[in-house]
Amino acid sequence: MALKTIIVDDEMNARENLKILVDEFCPELEVVGLAASVAEARKLIDEEDPEVVFLDIAMPNEDGFSLLESYENRDFSVIFTTAYNEYALKAFKADAIDYLEKPISIEDLQKAVEKIMRIHTIMDESELEEKMAADQDNDRISVPTRDGFIIIKNEEITYLEASDNYTMIYMSDGSRHLSSKNIKVYEEKLNANVFYRTHKSYIVNVEHHLKEFSRKEGNMAVLDNGKMVPVARRKMTDFLDRINTF
Repeated sequence: MALKTIIVDDEMNARENLKILVDEFCPELEVVGLAASVAEARKLIDEEDPEVVFLDIAMPNEDGFSLLESYENRDFSVIFTTAYNEYALKAFKADAIDYLEKPISIEDLQKAVEKIMRIHTIMDESELEEKMAADQDNDRISVPTRDGFIIIKNEEITYLEASDNYTMIYMSDGSRHLSSKNIKVYEEKLNANVFYRTHKSYIVNVEHHLKEFSRKEGNMAVLDNGKMVPVARRKMTDFLDRINTF
């Protein structure tokens, strides 16, 4: 399945030309939207939940880096596109997969996409190994460690938090485990009857560890250990419907 991709650039010709190149030479990607500004990009990211973002740097009002500041715990890969090579160091410090100078060549574009696909291939292979190791009744998951993996029961997980392309798993006994998988992998893997993704950066064990929902604290899911996890505005109705089924 092709990776959902958006293109962010204030110049219409640059957006359209890059889309043509991606459509023709990068079948691994599917362009699902174009944005002419950082504001448009934020809306598009929230709507489409892309896996890849081609991001121009120098744009009016807000530059590409300001978009990334809005997604501190992002779960999409970034390829910067720019006509100015002085941004290269800052781009890689922002954990970009690659940095393409305009005009973008087909060869450079394909190399950047190959990097992304290598990362996703590794993730897919690891996920398959985890699924094979996990119990078929789906009441537990496996988490990769340096020495292999550990099996964790669903009820022992309080919540999960995105950390760039990684995920921190918080346990009911106060311990935590860092997984090399991004939070989207866990959203798809975890039992949907037990867990709910309240926010781009959080998944909560609503069956075992949700204590209450507080509007007073700013639309927060309050867990039994006192942790408050944000509930995104666009998730509010669905979340309330979900917890009212208990």
